[in-house]
Amino acid sequence: MIRLIPRLTASAAVLLVCGLAYGQDIDPDILKAQSGTYLIAPEDGQAGCRMTLETDQTIGGYSLSGQDSCSKPLPSLAEAYAWNFDGNGGVILIDATRKVLARFIENEGSPMKTQDGTPLLLISAPDGIDHLPSFNSLAGTWTMQRPDGERLCGVTLDGHADAQGNAPLSLSGDCAANVAKLKLAVWHIDGFGLTLMGQDGSSLGFTMRADGNFDKSKEEGGKPLSLVRR
Repeated sequence: MIRLIPRLTASAAVLLVCGLAYGQDIDPDILKAQSGTYLIAPEDGQAGCRMTLETDQTIGGYSLSGQDSCSKPLPSLAEAYAWNFDGNGGVILIDATRKVLARFIENEGSPMKTQDGTPLLLISAPDGIDHLPSFNSLAGTWTMQRPDGERLCGVTLDGHADAQGNAPLSLSGDCAANVAKLKLAVWHIDGFGLTLMGQDGSSLGFTMRADGNFDKSKEEGGKPLSLVRR
């Protein structure tokens, strides 16, 4: 079947040409590394949708699937037809006319996200999760414990973040010595990561589980540790 494509504007034509060029020049290992299923969700904790970036070439870039799941939470992305690299380390989603629907900018050490309006993140997520954690959703009392249930400390997260994206926290008075010495005072969210930070630069990083609780990040090393909501 021959498909007629409407005449493109100058900017759309440039995008189409660039998209094809990117596709021809991309190292297969880089393409494979970027492909996969992602959650696309607003940074403010509203519901998002899952989309799979595939490796098959199509007009304007590479094929994708799952965009129908965006019809309610993010209707503009339900029209996504293809994805591509933007030439600056980021990723774009485009519709069938090659219009850019979302441009995810590379952030060193953090998930890719858009810069217009309420930021959208492009992030790997546990199955069953359709939104990002927010300060409001995580505010409350948690227990820091070992996998066997041994309690090390009670942690209360305040939901009011400052301009730097940090919110206060408080510890219970019966914390284990190795936790109390960290003097944890504020907390920060980065995608599905939660970091508790001390006044002297100490910190503990956690990663969200599918059940909404957190396990200590593998990069931290040491014994396993969890944050479980009371």
